[in-house]
Amino acid sequence: MTTHTATPRRLYLIQVAARSVPEATWPVPYPCYLVQMSDGKQVLIDSGFPQDPPPRPGLQQSKNVVEQLALLDLQPGDIDLLICTHFDLDHCGHHEDFPNAELVVQREHYDVAHGGHQRFAVSRPHWDLPASRYHFVDGDTTLLPGLELIETSGHVPGHQSVLVRLPKTGPVLLASDAVANQGSFKPDRQAGPLDLDGEKAIASTRKLLDLAQREQVALVIFGHDGQQWETLKKLPDYYE
Repeated sequence: MTTHTATPRRLYLIQVAARSVPEATWPVPYPCYLVQMSDGKQVLIDSGFPQDPPPRPGLQQSKNVVEQLALLDLQPGDIDLLICTHFDLDHCGHHEDFPNAELVVQREHYDVAHGGHQRFAVSRPHWDLPASRYHFVDGDTTLLPGLELIETSGHVPGHQSVLVRLPKTGPVLLASDAVANQGSFKPDRQAGPLDLDGEKAIASTRKLLDLAQREQVALVIFGHDGQQWETLKKLPDYYE
C-alpha cells in the first residue's frame, strides 16, 4: 500500500476576474487556488471563468488561470489534481484545459449536475468530462496529508470547501461559496440569493465556524469578499 508523506508547501491565490457592483465598495473577486505539495505535486482548486463568459455587468476579466500558472512556469499538463468546489461557471470554466489532472468532486454534486440540474447547464461543456477522469468523494475526506475536503452543501448540493495545512502559516480554510464573505461567517447568517438550500447553507457555515475554532485556523479565505481580498497575498506571492 502506498503511503503519502508529502504535505502542502505553498498556497497561491489567483484572481481571474473582478466585478464592480453598485452596492459594494470593493470589486467582487473571482479566485482559484494552487497548492504545491512538498513532493512537487500540483493541486489546482477551481479554474475560474471560461475565456468568453456570458456578459455580466461590471465584470472585468484578468489573465485566465492557464496564463497565470505560466507565470510560475507551469503548463496545463503539470497539474496533477483539480479539486472542484462546485460547477458554477465562475469555478469550472477551464477544467477541460488540464489534460492530466484527476478531478476531485463530491459524488452528490456530480450526480446532481450530471443528472441535468438547470443550474449547471451553461457550464456543462467545461465539467462534463469522461467519468474516468473523476475521483468521487463522499463527505469530509482527507485527500492528501494536510489537504482536507469539507462537505458544505447549501449553496449547491455537494459543495466542498478545502482546508490546507501550511508549515508556517498554519491551517488555511478556503470556504469558497459556502461562505462568500466575512459578514456571513456567523451562526445567525442569512442565506444568499444564490444558495439553493438556505437551511443547509446556514448549517454548513456553522460547521465551518466549529472547524475554524477546533483546528485553530489561522486564515479563512471567503469565496468573493472584495474587502478581504485587498488584504491577501496574490500570485506571484504565496502563503507557506
